This record gives sequence, C-alpha cells and structure tokens, in this order.
Amino acid sequence: LVLRVFMILLLSVEEENHIFVSLLLFMLKLFISSFIVFWINVAHGDMSYSLSEEMKRGSVIGNIAKDLGLQTGALSTRRARIDTEGTDKRYCDINLEHGELIVAERIDREELCGKKPSCILKQELVLENPLELHRISLHVQDVNDNSPQFNEKLISLEIHESAVKGARFVIEEASDADVGQNSVQQYSLEKNNNFILAANGNTVELVLDKELDREKQKEINLLLTALDGGSPQRSGTVGIHVTVLDANDNAPVFSQAVYKANLPENSPIGTVVTTVSATDADEGVNGDVTYDFGHVSENVKNVFGLDHKTGDLKLISEIDFETVSNYDLRIKAKDGLGLSSYTKVTVHVTDVNDNSPVIYVKSLANPIAENVTPGTEVGIINVQDDKDSGRNGQVHLTIEENLPFKIKSSLRNYYTLATEQILDRERHSKYNITLTATDEGVPALSSTKVLGLEVTDVNDNAPAFIKDNYISQVMENNPPGVSLLQVHAKDPDLGQNARISYYLIDSEINGNPASTYFSVNTESGDIQSLRSFDYEQLKEYKIRVKAQDGGSPSLRSNTTVIIRVQDQNDNPPQVLYPVQTGGSMVAEMVPRSADVGYLVTKVVAVDVDSGQNAWLSYKLQKATDRALFEVGLQNGEIRTIRQVTDKDAVKQRLTVIVEDNGQPSRSATVIVNVAVADSFPEVLSEFTDFPHDKEYNDNLTFYLVLALAVVSFLFITCLVVIISVKIYRWRQSRILYHSSLPVIPYYPPRYSDTMGTGTLPHVYNYEVCRTTDSRKSDCKFGGAGSQNVLLMD
Repeated sequence: LVLRVFMILLLSVEEENHIFVSLLLFMLKLFISSFIVFWINVAHGDMSYSLSEEMKRGSVIGNIAKDLGLQTGALSTRRARIDTEGTDKRYCDINLEHGELIVAERIDREELCGKKPSCILKQELVLENPLELHRISLHVQDVNDNSPQFNEKLISLEIHESAVKGARFVIEEASDADVGQNSVQQYSLEKNNNFILAANGNTVELVLDKELDREKQKEINLLLTALDGGSPQRSGTVGIHVTVLDANDNAPVFSQAVYKANLPENSPIGTVVTTVSATDADEGVNGDVTYDFGHVSENVKNVFGLDHKTGDLKLISEIDFETVSNYDLRIKAKDGLGLSSYTKVTVHVTDVNDNSPVIYVKSLANPIAENVTPGTEVGIINVQDDKDSGRNGQVHLTIEENLPFKIKSSLRNYYTLATEQILDRERHSKYNITLTATDEGVPALSSTKVLGLEVTDVNDNAPAFIKDNYISQVMENNPPGVSLLQVHAKDPDLGQNARISYYLIDSEINGNPASTYFSVNTESGDIQSLRSFDYEQLKEYKIRVKAQDGGSPSLRSNTTVIIRVQDQNDNPPQVLYPVQTGGSMVAEMVPRSADVGYLVTKVVAVDVDSGQNAWLSYKLQKATDRALFEVGLQNGEIRTIRQVTDKDAVKQRLTVIVEDNGQPSRSATVIVNVAVADSFPEVLSEFTDFPHDKEYNDNLTFYLVLALAVVSFLFITCLVVIISVKIYRWRQSRILYHSSLPVIPYYPPRYSDTMGTGTLPHVYNYEVCRTTDSRKSDCKFGGAGSQNVLLMD
C-alpha cells in the first residue's frame, strides 16, 4: 500500500519539480531498508533473511551468531557450514570469525525464479558437535536491472481504411524480467494524428482516434515506449509501422481464451501437448489464419514447437519437472491481411518418480580402533531428498544386516552411523558398509554408497606358543654354542603389537643360574647351549622361556623347554677287581685237585655310561695256558675248563680284556696272576721269578736277593697283620657275646662252600655297591676267609 502511494505521488508531480521527486525517492529507499531490517531482526527458528539480487560477493546478509544467540567463536568451534540441496550453487557462506552470513555467488533473481512474485532460496545451516540443523530462507528482492523489451524490433500493422473511429488494435506488450514495481508499469505513444494509446493491465491497444485515408497517407510510423516503475526508471521502445489497407474488418478469434494441458515429465519427444484453434469471419485471404508464438523466451521455444497451419503444440525436447513445473505460452493467430489475436496456453508438467536419492558422507572417523565401546559414533550421513514430489520424494536410509553397525536418525535427512557391537580386528580388519537410500515412489528408486572402514589394532592378544612343552635332545660332550631347538609363538595382533621377543626366565640348575647353561635369541627364539653337557653329571635340563610382544602395555606367555642329554660312549670300563697296583701283584691260588669249572676268581668292572654303552663283555686275551682257563663273557668269572694236573705250571698269567657295547667300543685290560699249587712254600718258590721272563734282564742274582728281602718283609708284615686281626676279631666276638643282638652270617651266592664240596678251597666274600650315577659307584671287597691270597712283588 505504501509503495502504491509513492508511485501515485511520483506520477502526479510535474517533471520540473526535481527536489520533490528526489525527496519522495529518498523516503521510498528509507522505507525499503527499514522493511528489510525488520524482517532480518524477526528471523528466528528457521531463519529468514531478505537481500537484494546482484549484491557483491562478500556482502553481509545478516549475523547468524547473533540471531542464534551464540558467541562469535562458537560457529568455528562447532564447525558450522552451509549446505545446499542437491547440486544447487552455494549462494551464501559463513564468516566464521564474525558469525556473518555473506554472499558467496552472484544472485540473479530472474535466473532463479523467473516471474514468480516471491523468490526464496533454501539453505541449511549445519552445526556439528553437537549436531544441529537450521533452515535459512533467503528472500531475494528484485532490483531494477532489466529494461522493458518488445519481442519484435518493428511491429507491422495493416489496417484497413474502413476502420472506424475507436477501433482497437492489440499490440504485443513489452516484457520485463523484473517483477513487481520494477516490471512494466506504463506505456507512452509518440504524438500523431490518428492513434492514441489505451493500456489496461497487460493489454496494450492502439485506438483509432481519427479515420484513416489511404489516399492521403498509405503508411504511418509510430514510436511506442514501455516504462517500468523502478528507480532509476528504465524504458524500452519499439517502432510501429502501420500500412493502410483496404477493408478487412474481422480478426481471428480463438476458441478458448486459455488453453490448459497436463504433460508427464517423461513424455517422448513429438508428443502433441494441445491444439489451438482460431477462426476468421472474413473470406479469402482475409480469412486465412496462421499461428505463431507470441512473446515467449528462448527456453520455451527450445522445448515446444508450433505448427503454423494446424496449431498443434508439440514437445521437441525433454522436460524435467524438477527444473520447470509450469510453462505459460502466448500464441498469436493472424489472418492473411495482418489482423491478429492472442491466447494463453498453460502447460502443467506432472511429476514422475525419475530421481534417485543422493547420499552424502559429511564426516567419517576412519580408521577406528577395535576397542571402541558399542554406541560410538563413526560418521554423519546426509541424505538429500530427491527432487520428486509427494511420496516420490520421501526417502529412507538403511544399512545391510550382519554388520556391527547401526543407523540412527538424529535430524531430518541426517543420520549417524554408530557401532553396535564390540569390534575385533583379528576377525575383520576392514568393513565395507553399504548404505541404501530408497524413496516411496512406485516403482521405488534407490541409491547406494559403500563406506570403507578400517579397524586399527589394539594390543589385546598375548603371544601364544605353538606347543605347551618343547622337548629336544642333545648328545653329551656337545661344543658350546650349538643350536638345540627353536621355540615359536604367534600373536594375531598387528605391527608392533605382534612383534615377539623371547627371553629366558631366571631359574637355577644345580644351584647355578639357567642363563649360564643356555641362551635364547630374542628375535628368532633359537635356544643355544653355553657349555658342554655331561650325561653322567645331569641327564635332563628343564628351563622356562617367555614370549613378550611389543605392545604397550606388553603381553606375554610362557612355555617349558626340556633338554634331554643323550649318552655318548666317552668312558672306558673301569676294573674294580682285581686291583691293579704298581708295586705288587695279586695271585689267585688254584689247588691241583681242582675239577673242571673251578671258580678261580671274578673280574669286576663297571662303566659309568648308560644303556648299551655300559653293557660289558669279558674276553681272555692272553694266557699262559689257554686250554686251562676261560672267562665268562657276561659275568667275568674265570674258571677252569679242564682238570688241573701236576704237569701244569705253578705260575699262570692271564690277560682279560673288558669291552663295552658302544660305537666305537671302549675297553680296559686287567692282568690276573694264578698260582697252581697246594701250599705256600711251593708258591713262594715258584713266584720268586714270576714277573720275569722277558721283562727282566740277566742279572738273576740281584733279583733273587731282592725277592728274598721282599718275602722276608712280607712274612713279617703278614705275621703282624694276622696277630692284629686275631686280636681285633677276639675283641669283636667279646662285644657280640655280651650284646643281645643275634648274629646271622651272610654268604654271597656261588662264593660260599656251604656243603663242603665247592670249587673254591677258601671262601671269598664280595660286596659290590652301584648307584645310578656310576661314577659314584663303590665296590667293597671283603678279606679272604683265610690268609691264602699271596701278595708278591
């Protein structure tokens, strides 16, 4: 109402009064500015701002932070941004520093909204952390930046001279891309003698004010001016060429003042939209009607075609409901002599579900740690409604099943992707999440988007050994540094969390640290010996090894390693009896009355090795008379193999070899001296030169004297020993006699002559004690039952 009052005042003021005109224009600008500020200040909720088209980039539209009641820096902290629907241009942006909404792109109201009385741009303000959405409506105000234009550069009229005063001739009005007050408001016609101008709304007519006379004037040239109501005012002109003809007093008449048609947006090219029809009451050339477009834009001419003869309006290119939903066309019917009329065709484009929803990923936390708690937000997804209308534009977002994720709708068209279960990188290190947006059209259209989400590793798995126990064998006397075995552990984690190091757990072996016996390679787990092992000392070693990963904190596990030492035949047999001395020899006495199988003595030997390495066998290597004695292969017993005769030599020398069963075998030899005699004098007389033969030189006298001295010394020593033993036994018998303990004599098998018919004339007691550790074996030999063992030099 205020604008109309201003326009009336402007039109009523004389042109000479420039001061008053300027004052009115100033008041009009002040009102418009106040109006814009008012609407900006009342914006709340879904915010609304008004701005003029063609504003420069960077121009301030309004202060969003102030209107939302936020601090200036809050927009930057909450990562504020402007989103537009679909692929529309972003016409505005945010100055995060000052919280101002500014112009980002040139805004042309005529390009955006055409002739619509109201032009509103829809924008969305998105605030993250927390997520918040505000709709922004930008009311684009028209600026008088377009001048009125006529469709033709020259309007040609052919008017019959019979036209009467007051006859009206329709002139196609001028068009102005601006709207409202900035559009065409008035027309003026250059002064002439025949015509005046009648303008009413959108109709412009030339009114014949004075009859025409073809004989006086065949052609008349007029200048028509169209003026808009903007400030500054713009105008457009067109020339009118009037040709005076003979009488043609009937113009074509359309069957309808307005033609309406509905056209689906997927209609094929060539579809007849509608058919216009006009008739002319004249006959002949004056009654021939042709059809043509009135003032329409080039865009309309690119979409529709008109048959000049039939009046068929056809579709010549594809149409899109989402781009233009309505078309208004003006069609002119003209007869053969230039009379014309106009009609309006309104084409309404109906929607077809031909647009799929569009999925936008606004933010995505990628990668994500495997130890995040269920419900953790991973990303924000925006689903733009497709450009279809009604149910065709209703969209739903879904996610494929059997995934540990879920979709939650937080705001309109915004969804959050969150975890639903605990993640495990060792099972799934990457997820391909398929999002599907589906509208409610028939048939429904959908679009998909695949999100690749990596899962990062967390040190949640301890190393695990392949075996609970490792057992290895090593041969004794091994060189230090030999590799015994390799332990191996696996860790399903990744990178540093799966890098395994091996360590020897501190323990003791025979009172010494295990680290003095073994070492473990930290990287490979290879276990090596640090010293040579002795089976006879320790047969088995048991150590503990731990595997530790490189995570923080690190995880570890243990295993037991058993090293078993295998025996090697590294010890020869040791002869325990008869004892070999350097200065004397032991001689066993065999009576000449001995029968076959008489037990002379027994060779006792041990081997500290084990198994077959300790299996001993006895063989007679040398003998003075091999036909008289034999040695038991397994027990080492020396027995006679024939009857002893008087012809047999008194002194017999036997060499017995003791061999083990190892590979290679080891052996020891022992010399057994046997005296074949019934009395000591005979033995003494014969054994005086027993050890001689080749071993002695020819100085027989020296050795006889020496032997006599030794025998005398031994005789005296034996007497002393015998007396001492007798006294000792007498004292022991007295002690036993006075004690109450029973005395049970012990006789080893095979060595006691219990029946008086044994093979030995004297009784020998042997006590052999052996332990598992053969090096600690003890052999004790009892003394002879009588003093019949002769020690000879």
